[in-house]
Parts: sequence; C-alpha cells; structure tokens
Amino acid sequence: MTVGPGVGIGTARADAESDASVIARSRDQPEAFAALFDRHADAVHRYAARRLGGEVADDLVAETFTTAFQQRHRYDPARGAGADARPWLFGIATNLVGRHRRAEARRFKAMARVPALADHDEPLADRAADRVVARAVRRELAAALAALPARYRDVLLLVAWGDLGYEEAAQALGIPVGTVRSRLHRARSKLREALGGSNPTALREVSDHE
Repeated sequence: MTVGPGVGIGTARADAESDASVIARSRDQPEAFAALFDRHADAVHRYAARRLGGEVADDLVAETFTTAFQQRHRYDPARGAGADARPWLFGIATNLVGRHRRAEARRFKAMARVPALADHDEPLADRAADRVVARAVRRELAAALAALPARYRDVLLLVAWGDLGYEEAAQALGIPVGTVRSRLHRARSKLREALGGSNPTALREVSDHE
C-alpha cells in the first residue's frame, strides 16, 4: 500500500469519521487508511524531526505509518487507544526512535556545542538579549536531554513535543499512568538541576531553526 496525502476517502467523510472508525474501515478498504496519514503525519514528523533531525524523520514517518498499516487489525479502541489514534502512532514512532538512540544522543550533544552567539553576520550591538539567553538555554537543554536515560526522555518528549497528555503517553508507551508521572517528575527534576533551577518547560524552545 502507498500511503500519502490525497489518497483514499473523500475529505468530508474523512473529517467526519473518528480515527478508530477509519482504522476499522481500512481493514476491508485499505485505501481508507490514507486519511490517518493526512491527519497525523505532520505532527509525527515534527516530533521525529526534533528528536532525530529532518532527514531521518522523513524515513521514520514513512516507517511509522507502514507499521501502523500492517498492525491496523490489532488496533483496539476498547483497550485504551480510544477514538484518537495519536497515542498509538506516537508509540510506534517512539519505538522506532529507540533504534536511533546513539544518533539522538549525538544530535543533542552537537546542539549543545553550538555557540550561543551564532549570528556572525549581525552586529553584536543589534543582537537582542533575550535571543542570546534563549540560545544559551537551548544549549543547556540539549546537553541535559542527551544525559537523560532513554525511558525518562521518551516520556518527557512525548508530553513536551508530542503534546500528549499523561494518559495518552501511558497508552503510547504501554505503561501505567503512575509510571508516566514518576518518570516525568524525575526527568523534569534532572533538567531543572541541569539548568540551575530554571523552568524545564523551556524545553519546548529547543529547535533546529533558531
């Protein structure tokens, strides 16, 4: 099956159906699964790109939806996945990220080495102080993320970059909600310590394009 935008059911019907309904229908009508790609591919790509970079993210998104398509017969809303397929898809993507742990760690370490003042084409006097501070924070965050154990990093980034709630993150990872809360608390504590007490929610500001 080739999954891509513009393939499958009409826009009006796709928008009216829940993810669970689309997946259920795709079991007999495989082309219907493309609606799920149209809805969620961009979000999965953003998440993957922030963890692994754009080039790897392209392949990872394709593999995520290929895996999801192959496993669509096992999707069971009654077991906690619900009508929203995002936790399921982000769980698959996170498992695939696990194959690139070393690449992810190298990426964050490289980001941590980027000079805080990188706009050499701008006069120093014209650089906004908040931009300089933001870059310094991003460097510290990148270093802290590289040092986090994978199980803490997965929970933290599903919430911060995947925009999943605690229960959704638990569904994505197949762990209890209490474990999500515990790991998230420990991850935030480690980041706060690494940032000298700064608010770790600044994690959202780490970006390739800043």
